[in-house]
Amino acid sequence: MKKIFITGACGFIGSHLVEELTRKNFNTKALVFYNSQNSIGLMKKIDKRILKDIEIISGDIRDGDFIKNVTKNVDVIINLAALIGIPYSYHAPKSYIDTNVYGTYNILNAAKINNVSHTIITSTSEVYGTARKVPIDESHPLNAQSPYAASKIAGDQLGLSFVRSYGLPISIIRPFNTFGPRQSNRAIIPTIITQILNNKSGTIKLGNLSPTRDFTYVEDTVNSFINAIKYKKNIHGEIVNIGNNFEISIGNILKIFKKDFNLDFKVKIDRQRIRKKGTEVERLKASSSKAKKYLKWKPKYSGKEGFKKALKKTLEWFKNQGKDSIINSENYNI
Repeated sequence: MKKIFITGACGFIGSHLVEELTRKNFNTKALVFYNSQNSIGLMKKIDKRILKDIEIISGDIRDGDFIKNVTKNVDVIINLAALIGIPYSYHAPKSYIDTNVYGTYNILNAAKINNVSHTIITSTSEVYGTARKVPIDESHPLNAQSPYAASKIAGDQLGLSFVRSYGLPISIIRPFNTFGPRQSNRAIIPTIITQILNNKSGTIKLGNLSPTRDFTYVEDTVNSFINAIKYKKNIHGEIVNIGNNFEISIGNILKIFKKDFNLDFKVKIDRQRIRKKGTEVERLKASSSKAKKYLKWKPKYSGKEGFKKALKKTLEWFKNQGKDSIINSENYNI
């Protein structure tokens, strides 16, 4: 049985991925970000019957010696550890370089030293910037519109350089806007949902409503990583987009909440939530044809109807969380 080492396991996608891999009887080793409270982050939401079978360690991908030691005798590394809040990257860009660039280097170097058979680097659709053509395939020009996006481009290019320079078996999975249960209020869909659920004033605060995104349900994103493990020979040295192939604006998401889910609220545009000119990615829509060809993957929640089903599931999950999920929902979480 392959031993899978997952960084960022305490986060949104990471907690779902480690849970599903363990459910499928993979031998999982989960890295959570070290903290003095011994918190395992969102892994606390994992079914306790599954959680007991996961090897959990605390640490930091910024520590190269630590990463070299903990990746001995693992077969696959999936790097999901990253600083991801785009607005915060305007305030603290060096933090993003430290984690997303140097941290990725530490993963790659450890994989090289320990002869890891497959390393998967997690990218982001933000590296493309505003779409110049749609759907966006992997040959689309890269255009960083934030320090976050620039740091992810650098991490991706480091990965490809290790393929070319050392023959390291590396793949880059590039998800488009993943959403679903457990996601933080930093992201737009939980921001909308938690404000609606805690809607004392009848008004929610948002920024620009016109940008479009290709939202992919977390279950689909997780399955793409699992397929990447299975079909690793197909994607050696490759970048693979993971998306729903359906774009929708923030404004039209609000219409779904109102018309399809019968939720009543008004929207107030909050200036602090609008990004500076030139930094907002206005349009993203994925081409996932490469994922279909090489990973035998396609989204279960596809198109507008699939998106609405996934959105409904996400809304119900947040409802079931009670007050824990809606605390400080009106505060702007950068």
